[in-house]
Amino acid sequence: MPEKFVFTSSPIEQLKADYDVIIIGSGSTGLTCAIQANELGLKPVILEKMDKIGGNTNRASSGMNAAETEVQLAHGVVDSFAEFYNETYQGGGKLNNQEMLEYFTTHAALAIEWLSSHNIELTDLTITGGMSKKRAHRPASTAPVGAYLIKGLLGVVQREKIPLFTQVKVEHIKKNTADMQVVISLDDKTQKTITGKSIVIATGGFGAGSELIKKYRPELMNYKTTNQSGATGDGLLLAQEIGAELIQMEMIQIHPTVQQDTPHAYLIGETVRGEGAILVSAKGKRFVDELDTRKIVSHAITALPEKSAYLIFDEKVRKRVKAIEFYNHIGLIKSAPTIAELAEILKIDSKNLVSTLSEWNKAVETTVDTEFGRKTGMNIKLDAGPYYAIHVAPAVHYTMGGVHVDEKTRVLDGNGYVIPGIFAAGEVAGGLHGNNRIGGNSIAETVVFGRQAAQQAYVYLKQ
Repeated sequence: MPEKFVFTSSPIEQLKADYDVIIIGSGSTGLTCAIQANELGLKPVILEKMDKIGGNTNRASSGMNAAETEVQLAHGVVDSFAEFYNETYQGGGKLNNQEMLEYFTTHAALAIEWLSSHNIELTDLTITGGMSKKRAHRPASTAPVGAYLIKGLLGVVQREKIPLFTQVKVEHIKKNTADMQVVISLDDKTQKTITGKSIVIATGGFGAGSELIKKYRPELMNYKTTNQSGATGDGLLLAQEIGAELIQMEMIQIHPTVQQDTPHAYLIGETVRGEGAILVSAKGKRFVDELDTRKIVSHAITALPEKSAYLIFDEKVRKRVKAIEFYNHIGLIKSAPTIAELAEILKIDSKNLVSTLSEWNKAVETTVDTEFGRKTGMNIKLDAGPYYAIHVAPAVHYTMGGVHVDEKTRVLDGNGYVIPGIFAAGEVAGGLHGNNRIGGNSIAETVVFGRQAAQQAYVYLKQ
């Protein structure tokens, strides 16, 4: 089950007329930014349009990528910034902003340490598609990382009495000579203007924004989305209003493993495959390296006649991934004592599925997947019943494009000039991931660049 936390919004009458930093959005990026700004002696405020905080971070399940960490060494994983950089660059089709990527890969370990200094510990490791080593840091309990992170960051926000208002929508940003103003609408439909010496846009992407998806990728209009309903791209329009450039907007990621047989689409985290699960077709055969990039795995699934597949795993995998308990709780999983019986439930050829699992276990034993070349997530055989299956298909998951920023999170206009005092971080910012985001990099991005936005706002205000 996801982490539970109690949150009470600051009373709206406590909203002041001006702040050092106005942070728009309450996901991990916004919360991280507010905490770092507060630590630097600034007076931040967080404005959230939804009635709940956390945004899409609440749905993140796998982990937070980082290289050269003490956690990795404790697990016997020797890694390097260069490997992290190269695999992310390769995974993004070499279309990543290289300055952003350099900053990201060399500061993710510091972000892990920063979280630890706030008693937000990510001491277990797993692996995601497109990575060659275990870089995805997660809680020791193996709980989904997103809700755990929001709970921890919220605790710091509350202890430090950082103002956080929900159901406050920013309608416009107005840039004046010295300060900036934001026009907000409150839950009672009234509007108000507040002043900020700097502004950080941390509103997330547009994975649930049908108008923007229609504009940039109309062929994806019929795809379901893994995004929460507030991910509509508001921050992109706010940034455009003050002259910001948008980049790579057509680069929208499809996640390969999303359960869509229920009214709500549920993302099945990459950790399940990272801990040893395999994908099979309706014929009971593997068809892809399950831990290739999301782009390649998604294309492989949509190339199947059914355009869907089954995620197959056993009891050992279930014990290594706490999120599976949640998937089971809400009825997404089919199970049976044996693989043959599971095949009958799924209406898959039993001989094929039994043979597939036998071949896979031989590959694990020899560490050689001759059929598809998989090299990671091959630590344990799938040989401990009960056995489980989740029906999955690709869905809209992440928007790699967004506001044009530099590695300092400063927002740029169409000519590449910095728009003073305006910063953007997290999924709303484009450029870091290229044409394909690696699993585990988005959570790392929220902390790395949430901190960076606060630090650069501090530098801006001190100049």
